[in-house]
Amino acid sequence: MLFGDKDIYKRCYAFALRIVNAYKFLNSEKNERVMSRQLLRCSTSVGALLCEAKFAQSRADFVNKVSVALKEANESLYWINLLHDSGYIATAAYDSVCREANEITSILASIVKNTKENTLKYDLQ
Repeated sequence: MLFGDKDIYKRCYAFALRIVNAYKFLNSEKNERVMSRQLLRCSTSVGALLCEAKFAQSRADFVNKVSVALKEANESLYWINLLHDSGYIATAAYDSVCREANEITSILASIVKNTKENTLKYDLQ
């Protein structure tokens, strides 16, 4: 299996749920719609892209889909930071969600790197 640990699916799903709830809060309680919608879009797409990658047609397709998920996870960090620095997200919530986004980003980067290395080794044999 290319993901080695299925935990990444669960983590991305749980992360997306957290962001959905944050979006609801920011939208209704803080009347913030623009940045929170951007965060919602990129954060929920991470898990969706991993679901697509699970049934990729080739290793290259797999790497492409996980790479896009990595970019979306990284974009999530941008919006999380911006929402915090502009006063919409409290520091306690920020620390927790930012830590999870960073960990997901690191895992996805590792998956892309390892898959590329394994593909290269396989191609050289």
